[in-house]
Amino acid sequence: MENFLGPEGLEPGLLAQLVRLRIPVLATMRYQHYDAFMGFSMGPLDSANKQYAEVVDVGARILKQVEPVELNRVWSGNELQRAGEADDDRIADALTHHGPYGLAEYLAAGPALYQEWHRAGRPGGHPRAAALVSAAVNLARCGLRPPYHLDLLVEAHHHYLTAAGGPLLRPEPLDAALEWATRRRHSVTSMLIPTEDPCAWEIFDYLADYSDTPIPDVTWRTALQHAVDATDSYNIGFRAYQAASAIAETAFRQAVDAGDTDAMLGLGLLLWEAGRADEAETIYQQAANAGDTGALNNLGILLREAERIDEAESTFRQAADAGYTGALNNLGHLLVMTGRKEEAETAFRQAADAGESKALHNLGLLLQETGRIDEAETIYQQAANAGETDALNGLGLLLAEMGRGEEAEAAYRQAVEAGHGGAMNNLGLLLQEAGRIDEAETIYQQAANAGYAGARFNLGLLLQVAGRIEEAEAAHRQAAEAGFARAWFDLGLLLAEAGRRDEAETAYRQAVESGDTRALTNLGLLLKRAGHMKEAEAFYRQAAEAGDTLALTNLGVLLWEAGRTDEAEATYKQAVDSGDTKALHNLGLLHKKTGRIDEAEGTYKQAIGAGETDAVFSLGLLLEATGRIDEAEALYRRAVESGDPRALNNLGVLLWEAGRTDEAEATYKQAVDSGDTKALHNLGLLQEKTGRIDEAEAAYKQAIEAGYEGARLNLGLLLEKAGRRGEAKALNRQATDGRDR
Repeated sequence: MENFLGPEGLEPGLLAQLVRLRIPVLATMRYQHYDAFMGFSMGPLDSANKQYAEVVDVGARILKQVEPVELNRVWSGNELQRAGEADDDRIADALTHHGPYGLAEYLAAGPALYQEWHRAGRPGGHPRAAALVSAAVNLARCGLRPPYHLDLLVEAHHHYLTAAGGPLLRPEPLDAALEWATRRRHSVTSMLIPTEDPCAWEIFDYLADYSDTPIPDVTWRTALQHAVDATDSYNIGFRAYQAASAIAETAFRQAVDAGDTDAMLGLGLLLWEAGRADEAETIYQQAANAGDTGALNNLGILLREAERIDEAESTFRQAADAGYTGALNNLGHLLVMTGRKEEAETAFRQAADAGESKALHNLGLLLQETGRIDEAETIYQQAANAGETDALNGLGLLLAEMGRGEEAEAAYRQAVEAGHGGAMNNLGLLLQEAGRIDEAETIYQQAANAGYAGARFNLGLLLQVAGRIEEAEAAHRQAAEAGFARAWFDLGLLLAEAGRRDEAETAYRQAVESGDTRALTNLGLLLKRAGHMKEAEAFYRQAAEAGDTLALTNLGVLLWEAGRTDEAEATYKQAVDSGDTKALHNLGLLHKKTGRIDEAEGTYKQAIGAGETDAVFSLGLLLEATGRIDEAEALYRRAVESGDPRALNNLGVLLWEAGRTDEAEATYKQAVDSGDTKALHNLGLLQEKTGRIDEAEAAYKQAIEAGYEGARLNLGLLLEKAGRRGEAKALNRQATDGRDR
């Protein structure tokens, strides 16, 4: 069927008419050809690959009209059993010997001929014959239509013969080579197939379909030199489009010179991708003037990318009026971009009514965005029924947002069965949120294996949460190396947490190179901790310029620690103006440190009003230091209520100094329960002061065990007062030894 889907091939309108007349149309097509058309059938066409889709758009629209019957290459057990019941010796032989191949492949002798061809290139084999077959195979892969005259095969085969070893192979004479290459195998076919012209040959198509080695430049050039018409030139351009762009341009220009409008479209796409927009625009306009509506559509995209919005809109409308329904879809996108959503909805609906199923999906997105959820769901379902797997994924997202998890899962699974990588990833997220971790991991792995780097990143996060750090690291690395830039940042976080500073720095730098501005701040932190202050400052400034207010605050800290107080203050104020409440608190600390108490108090209060709870404790310290004890107590209690454990110890000290011993002790104990070792020491002091020596001793020992060395001196003094001088001396020796170490 692929031979009928190129330029001047089967049109969607003709196929629809045949169907209306109840005329059956039957064709065969291998999967790789089907995927070549359907794989690029995606709109709107914004990227290079999506632009390339226009070349195969007509073929893709044809394929959307057919009812495919998929015949598996390898037969099922029941099919093989029924084949065994057939009274045909050839089928019986195939059943015995087909091995890993499909029975039909074996019957057609495809695998056997393929292997025989590749074995023939060795010394003592049939190296010239193998080279002749290689030449024919690659000419076919270049897009040059067979049959191939013997003179062409002889010309083209020299490269393959030389590459394999040339005279060292002792190649057979040409007559012998041709006899071997055209000999019928298994009573089925030969590698080179005769035609009515005794000097011209076809190629057994299985050999071309299953060859995937790079085509040499010399073969591309030979094919181009022997193109007999615009169709040959266009086919060569089409095949060379992604493999050999210089050849593709020459081929398309040959076809353009012959008036082929499809080649104009292909050439325009090629020039556009190469950044030669002015030339592309000229070619598109030339094709449009020749009546190619697809070129008008692509011209509209080009104009839109160049931000020539009015011209783009006019061009899309012109293409739509000329019958190119895809332009209506692109017009809808342009109208969404410019905020004209009602007009966009009209364009999408017109495109959908004209059979553009992608427009249905885009209409669903628009309806969802404008809050018309029920309508969006209906439209997504219509698009999904029309074969739009993106719409199934969109439907799943919509249902998940509405809390209809089971329905969302069903939609995602449908999209997954159709090969949608994004849906695999979204299904993984849904399962993970539902606590079905093992299933989520399996789906993420499936999506990652299908090439969806975002799923590998999510797999890394899942593994990290599960404590499987080595596996998480591997997943993040794979995602990053596959082009998922965000993974470099998270890999940096993971490595930094593991104390692998150098590796973390490398990952953060990779993230920065990939455009992830978050990594700038983290890289600054890492470098500051390593003592590389100048570099840290530079990265903080870069991050700040990129809009990261946290970087401004960190920069302020760095400048303050470096004694550059005025710069630090200016930086904090800049961060405050950008909305960072943490910077307000830091600014208050700076004001206090520089003796500007009134300013510090005002700034702390401003930070508290902005929700910065750390400032409550800091203001309490300030007020206590200035003798405003009642206000300080109130602030400490407020800090405790907001979850700041530091305030408990200070509140305890304040209460003890006010003679409220019982309250102080209760507060110290509360601080101890929160993990404050200093409060343990203070509790010991209070207990010693109130004559509870045993309790004080226990509290001091606890504080020492928890790492608070200040308690060692007080414990020594307590032991000495109690007449336990030996223990006190031993304690002092431990303290001295500790200092020596």
